[in-house]
Amino acid sequence: MTAQAPAGIGRKKHPFLRSLRQQRELWLLCIPIIVWVAVFCYYPMYGLLMAFVNYTPGREIWQCDFVGLKYFSKFVLGKEFPRLLRNTLAMSGLGMTIGFVCPILFAFMLNELGNLKVKKVVQTVSYLPHFISWVVAGAMVTQLLATDGIVNDFLMNAGLTQSRISFLQKGEWYWGLYTIVNIWKGLGWSSIIYLSAMSGVDEELYQAGSIDGLGRLGLAIHITLPTIVPTIVLLWIMGIGGILSAGFDQHLIIGNSLTQKYWDVIDTYSYRYGVQEGYYSMGTAVSLMKSLVGFVLVLVTNAIARKASDVALF
Repeated sequence: MTAQAPAGIGRKKHPFLRSLRQQRELWLLCIPIIVWVAVFCYYPMYGLLMAFVNYTPGREIWQCDFVGLKYFSKFVLGKEFPRLLRNTLAMSGLGMTIGFVCPILFAFMLNELGNLKVKKVVQTVSYLPHFISWVVAGAMVTQLLATDGIVNDFLMNAGLTQSRISFLQKGEWYWGLYTIVNIWKGLGWSSIIYLSAMSGVDEELYQAGSIDGLGRLGLAIHITLPTIVPTIVLLWIMGIGGILSAGFDQHLIIGNSLTQKYWDVIDTYSYRYGVQEGYYSMGTAVSLMKSLVGFVLVLVTNAIARKASDVALF
């Protein structure tokens, strides 16, 4: 005679149900957050259906005529698409190269500062632009680079130029100007995560490197850099997802009609047609297509990173 197992033994509960039971207090605390995310993040996604219908304000989306991929093809085949794609990829490319490397270099320099007081002051000053809105930052840039601004006054008084330069009216300078302003605004804030990764490096590795004859540059290259490579890879993967997002409000503030053919990007096009002119279906289609492309790029980049370095988001 074999004894029967007590009821419940051998029956495994689903991991999620087991988590609900074992961590019920934490799940109760998370209920307001889950409700907030569902209401404000997932419920509005119902509006994405506007991209597939000829939406008319005042009517329900399901009451509008279904047009399929009409607005997607209209955008891609439109005469403005090559210029929008060029501007978006050019400025995103500058951000993913120069703009991505600068915070890493800045973090290395801060990490090498031995004076803690100076380090804290430099960090605090570098963080401040991040907390300034683009409206204020754009106004500052506009005032500084105006023909009667401080920059032109300095160049004239120093004898470096014979006439005032119209920085904001030269379209061929806009991409560089955009990159410089973006770096200035986000340099300190973007370096925080790299500094956090550097702070986790074991001091014994530095001591061993010093014994082996490595200087400060050698320690940074052979010890610090390999340690933060996983962080760099993860941030690169996430950055690739936003490659079709080349800014929005800064273009509307710094840009003007003389430089529009250089600053008009996919986001400003979506805003112009979707909000200002009332073509809601077109604006939604453009934004949805941009998000889908970014999602696919993240998947592809993540797969490549996993095979090349064993570092991946998922």
